Amino acid sequence: MSSIEFHTRFHNLTNVLQAFAYNLTKNAEDAKDLYQETAYRAITNQEKFNPGTNFKAWLFTIMKNIFINNYRKRAKANTIMDSTDNLYYLNSGRDEIQNNAESMILIEELTDMIEKLEDGIRIPFLMHFQGFKYQEIADYLDLPLGTVKSRIFFARKALKDQIAASYGSLEEFRELREN
Repeated sequence: MSSIEFHTRFHNLTNVLQAFAYNLTKNAEDAKDLYQETAYRAITNQEKFNPGTNFKAWLFTIMKNIFINNYRKRAKANTIMDSTDNLYYLNSGRDEIQNNAESMILIEELTDMIEKLEDGIRIPFLMHFQGFKYQEIADYLDLPLGTVKSRIFFARKALKDQIAASYGSLEEFRELREN
């Protein structure tokens, strides 16, 4: 197949290829990128096309394979490999919760609530709040890691209970914060 014939056939399939790219990506900009990558690969590899075979299917296969490869690269990029002994990185709170407590209730009230906690759960909680890692807290207090995690959990639960006692249910407290 001559280069002119190749380009003509490719040009005739432009709209179909763009539609297929959008169907795969569901995003106009990503579809344009996918179409351009497909065009580049098809033109640079036009000698690999076997005349007499389905040209449209050949282009669709190139596009689909590029899309799959890009998808796999993105999926791998988001994968976290944690080789620590206690899976610290996976358990370190990747799902962060924003702490808007200072702007929602008076800091003195929150401080008073924390001060009411018994020392056994207050100290690990405050250390964690200040940025210490679970293992650092466990080493400093000479406690097992699981005990530290449990005490921080119980401190959070006790604080939630105190907030609920002061402001009603947590749902009412959230509504109060939003208004």
